[in-house]
Amino acid sequence: MTFHQELSSWFVPQPTTTTNPSSSPALGQLAPKTPNLDLSSPSEPTILVFLRHCGCPFAEKTFLNLRQAAKRHKSVAFTAISHSSAAATQTWLDSLPQAGSESANLEVLVDEGLEVYGAWGLGASSYAHVVSPWALYSVWRLGREEGIWNRPTESGSRWQMGGWFGVDGEGVVRWGRAARSADEIPNFEEGVEAIASVTPSSQAKL
Repeated sequence: MTFHQELSSWFVPQPTTTTNPSSSPALGQLAPKTPNLDLSSPSEPTILVFLRHCGCPFAEKTFLNLRQAAKRHKSVAFTAISHSSAAATQTWLDSLPQAGSESANLEVLVDEGLEVYGAWGLGASSYAHVVSPWALYSVWRLGREEGIWNRPTESGSRWQMGGWFGVDGEGVVRWGRAARSADEIPNFEEGVEAIASVTPSSQAKL
């Protein structure tokens, strides 16, 4: 990791004509389709997490919680989406506690071009979203209470908005939204419950 890489993480991500964010899907709508992620007719319910940059302590906490949820709910598919490069994402994953302990129903998708982020309505966040006094305090509290601090950022933008969604077995969005602030951590048990409540055949297996 170089000083230039760390500095670049403070640049606002620039959308292209194919990644310019649309609106996030409302509950009850079909999941957006992209070449890299098509949940229009999945064989199993899916929880999606769009991470902030690899190195962000809130992204780390979110991923660790996702990993635990995936171990508890083996019949649900879990996908973490990173906009950092494939190499930076793997370096970050290798640096996490209990690296390599992910269950088979958890995958990590690299979306460096922000195509999937854009399709789900996740663009650049505001100044208040990232560096509000409360967000900065939350960074300190997470480090103090759980030992999760900033890690080196090799690629990706600190301004990229994160989010989370739950898609049922028919490809319909049943849970989730864009993050309202950088420090917001989703409750994955709520997501699994929302998916199961509308897919009886899946609910029996959870």
